[in-house]
Amino acid sequence: MDTQEQPNIIEMSDEALLAIAHPMWEDLIKYSNKGQYGKFTKKFSYDLLLGLNEVEIGKQFAKSELTRSLDPDYDYLGTIRRGQHVTVLYRVRSTKKEGEWLGRLVIGYERGEIRIFAASIF
Repeated sequence: MDTQEQPNIIEMSDEALLAIAHPMWEDLIKYSNKGQYGKFTKKFSYDLLLGLNEVEIGKQFAKSELTRSLDPDYDYLGTIRRGQHVTVLYRVRSTKKEGEWLGRLVIGYERGEIRIFAASIF
């Protein structure tokens, strides 16, 4: 499917979008906490995977206390629709560190499937 035939994710209803985004975010938290890098990246877009230095990311992933102690209870904050992607924002806490972090999940279509184009915690 070329990009002109693909639906545009920003046209999805909030309900439909969040029914996809929330389970993806929950998987990211689960696999991050377990240190299962392969499962963590399984929904990443092809371009995102190509751009990652897997050795460096894997080391950082394994050593980060925050990414290994994310509280599975999060707060959905909102969405930002732009171009061919939707950014979903979350408030995230740690089970070991004080405070709150901003979680960001960017999703869009790639080859007819909704994939993750970026994921981060600030």
